[in-house]
Amino acid sequence: MKAELIAVGTEILTGQIVNTNAQFLSEKCAELGIDVYFHTAVGDNEKRLLSVLEVASKRSELVILCGGLGPTEDDLTKQTLAAFLGRKLVFDEKAMAKLDRFFASRPGRVRTPNNERQAQIVEGSQALQNPAGLAVGGLIEQAGVTYVVLPGPPSELRAMFTESLQPLLNQSSQQLYSRVLRFFGIGESQLVTILADLIDKQTDPTLAPYAKVGEVTLRLSTKANSQEEADFRLKQLEEDILQRDKLREYFYAYGEENSLVQTVAERLVEKNKSIAIVEQGTGGLLQSEVSLALTGQPYFSGGQVIGQLGTESGRCSEEADGIREELQADLGLAVSVLIKSESTEDNVLAKVYIALASTSGISQKEVDLGGYSWQHIRQLACLQALDFVRNTL
Repeated sequence: MKAELIAVGTEILTGQIVNTNAQFLSEKCAELGIDVYFHTAVGDNEKRLLSVLEVASKRSELVILCGGLGPTEDDLTKQTLAAFLGRKLVFDEKAMAKLDRFFASRPGRVRTPNNERQAQIVEGSQALQNPAGLAVGGLIEQAGVTYVVLPGPPSELRAMFTESLQPLLNQSSQQLYSRVLRFFGIGESQLVTILADLIDKQTDPTLAPYAKVGEVTLRLSTKANSQEEADFRLKQLEEDILQRDKLREYFYAYGEENSLVQTVAERLVEKNKSIAIVEQGTGGLLQSEVSLALTGQPYFSGGQVIGQLGTESGRCSEEADGIREELQADLGLAVSVLIKSESTEDNVLAKVYIALASTSGISQKEVDLGGYSWQHIRQLACLQALDFVRNTL
């Protein structure tokens, strides 16, 4: 189903409010397998709203209008939609009863004829009751297009969508199921190049890459009638991806909310291994992230932040083994960032030394980083250290 969202309100165009409703509705429609192709914002003007509806009716199967359902004269969404469809407005009995109860419970409030506008719907509509307010919404189908009107206040819109509209949309739509694959150690451009044929020819399932600090995620999505059907399709695509050019080596976890530090924390718990950390040049960032990921667990033994580990990997190895013995941890991790003299403020060049010590020996790694800000270098150095632990465990 092709859908578009029309936000009605001059305050959106003037920048007085942010259109958070569009984000919420797009996300919820995607979960229901509804493709949102267009976002439009239009002021409180009947002529301009009519022109927007004319365009929407020719290119979309579902048109959702947000805002303009209140009691004032500039709240004209339902009136304009009724005129566009050649219908009149009628009162919804449940909404009128709610208005009656509202004013009866507030003796000091004066009820005006304008208040009753909130209880109107386009003739022939299915009323969408408002759990969080007074303005009733509606759904109507005409000439192959379904029109929905929702209130503008986010608290009212979300409540109406969840309780009234979503069950109706869910009856006629396949759901969208997604799986997120996380990769570290490979750039977005390289990953996209390897998967170019899949990206160019994608229909369903689809895949979309997203670059993050030091890593890339791939979102695989499919429309299906059940989780089992979706899992079958997504697993086939995942296997096709991971068998290409050693991509399995860069893949480390699933999930939008996952992270490299969380993955390392889970492996430490799984293998019953504690870790102590000494770092230089990262400001204690690595210890902060590891301790937070292991909150409530006895697997972070502590660590040190020191001024200089030296420029040789041998010194880094000594510190890793030393912190392991001092804090009686199963693993000792040392990371040192050396800023090169040719660095500039906007182009920091660095050599990162990493060492991981255990009772069975010491593993080492050196990484060159460059072309980033100092803050970015710190983050990347920590990620490189975490990935080294992940691959060693």
